[in-house]
Amino acid sequence: MKHWRIALAGLSSLLLIGFVLVWFLPARWAMPWLAGRLNGLSLQQVSGSLWDGHAGQVRSARGEALGQLDWRLSRTALLGERRLQVNLSGPRMAFQGRLDGPGGADAHWTDVHLRADLGLLGERLLAFPIGQPCGGVAVDANEVQLRGGWPLTLDAQLQWSDACLRTPRHGTLPLGVLHLTLRGGNGVIDGRLRDDGKGPLQVDGRLQFSPLGWRFTASALPRDPDAGLRRWLASLGDAGAAGVTHIHYSGGLAAAMSRGKP
Repeated sequence: MKHWRIALAGLSSLLLIGFVLVWFLPARWAMPWLAGRLNGLSLQQVSGSLWDGHAGQVRSARGEALGQLDWRLSRTALLGERRLQVNLSGPRMAFQGRLDGPGGADAHWTDVHLRADLGLLGERLLAFPIGQPCGGVAVDANEVQLRGGWPLTLDAQLQWSDACLRTPRHGTLPLGVLHLTLRGGNGVIDGRLRDDGKGPLQVDGRLQFSPLGWRFTASALPRDPDAGLRRWLASLGDAGAAGVTHIHYSGGLAAAMSRGKP
């Protein structure tokens, strides 16, 4: 019986030591375990604990310096209930948000605020048929519910400042300031695109996307005589008598089924 008591006391001591170690785990000790979960991001000059930490420098997968990162992770994550708050601040990117749930492809983000220079994202992530976006984007989202990486629920406002497009045929086209509102649920998101009423392009458009496809329709009219902008609009759709270009784009499974109907 004495040997059992000694063994039980030893096991209890080991469990207590392990619990204390995890409870106060230094953030730098956790970096090898977290590296595969950061999607290519590199955290440097790490300090603090796993639960309340700081990285003096964050670098993207391409090596760009993104800024400093502070995070707070609830210890309820040990019980499978993760609550994470992050704050990234840098000259070309800033991000704040709260994550509940497992994260990754299935995640629930709230109070999201993003400011970013589109040049950070690179051509591979922003390779659109109509041109390469440039300028700065600001996103404020009350809620983003991801399921399998797809926005199941979304409530967000986006402002594209100093908006422009780099095109191979028409050069760099200034678009002014554009606003996009995105709302939806059950995987179907509706958007409204408008300009601020002062820039070189007057535009009013609607966007809808779901796992089955997407559709974008808009009416656009140049406010100034920029020839490049007019030629670019002419390549997107037909202009009416008042010079308004009507743009219609769609893609995905739903669009293919629609085109196949008699």
